[in-house]
Amino acid sequence: MPFELKFTREADVHLNSLEKDKGLKKRLQSVQKALGYLEHNPRHKSLNTHKYTSIQGENGEEIFEAYAENNTPSAYRIFWHYGPGKNIITVIAITPHP
Repeated sequence: MPFELKFTREADVHLNSLEKDKGLKKRLQSVQKALGYLEHNPRHKSLNTHKYTSIQGENGEEIFEAYAENNTPSAYRIFWHYGPGKNIITVIAITPHP
């Protein structure tokens, strides 16, 4: 059963800025593909999903990091957690890796 993706305001701003910048079209496609994998299988092999222990969600949720790109300078990452509710994933940030 697929998950429903919800986006925080921050994640929505990040995604919108990618959509507006024509120079980041390839990166946008990678992020969209990764979001599709996340929606259907958060453990998809190409996402390299793992716990991100430096932060917690607003209600103490475990945060996960998924790869939208790999082996790319400033590769994009998607930070997310399960919930609220069953079959929902909340995307909290879509950012380039430092």
